[in-house]
Amino acid sequence: MNAGRTARERARAELTDEIKTVARQQLATVGAEALSLRAISRELGMVSSALYRYFASRDELLTALIIDAYNALGAAAEKAVTGGDPVEEWLAIYAAVRGWARTYPQEYALIYGSPISGYQAPQTTVEPAARVPLVLLGLLQRAHADGRLAVPVDAPEPEGALAEQTKVLLALAPDVPPAVLVRAVIVWTQLFGMISFELFGQLVGSMDPADEFFASTARQMAAFAGLR
Repeated sequence: MNAGRTARERARAELTDEIKTVARQQLATVGAEALSLRAISRELGMVSSALYRYFASRDELLTALIIDAYNALGAAAEKAVTGGDPVEEWLAIYAAVRGWARTYPQEYALIYGSPISGYQAPQTTVEPAARVPLVLLGLLQRAHADGRLAVPVDAPEPEGALAEQTKVLLALAPDVPPAVLVRAVIVWTQLFGMISFELFGQLVGSMDPADEFFASTARQMAAFAGLR
């Protein structure tokens, strides 16, 4: 009985992975907006009613793909953590995030591209989405403990609504000064903005290829965040 259940579970997991693989191929050819469970079922030689036993809707499949993408990106960033020199580790994290995005541009576009009409991401995507910023916050926390983090002289102390919003980050990195936490959000958005510009062709004719630009910016953002 147990062996039978294990075999069924394994078969289900394998078919679930096949469905997601074909779905990712669709992302590359027709984009997330046109993702179709019926087209996926045809590709797999399944009747659509059978596929709906694995994913009840397009949105459920999209959510699974989004969670997978966030987790894969987060794992790439976490793998770059060495516990060594904070500036060099910062550069390695930046490079790892960019490397993943360049290797999997369709998955990157799924999580950082245009919103998908009619789709609203559920709460289950929040924790995977937080993995990269948590890596950056963890680095700042460790650098502060080692005396390798200083509040830049031109970093203003957050006030008003911004100070209240910063308290959320203080719960995650309680030793990091609020002014640095605000800058941590700035560099986080800057990282993905820069990657999006590169992947979506906005740097063509200027910083293309973007290798040196990216490396220089990563180092400047480390200083901007107060790492030394």
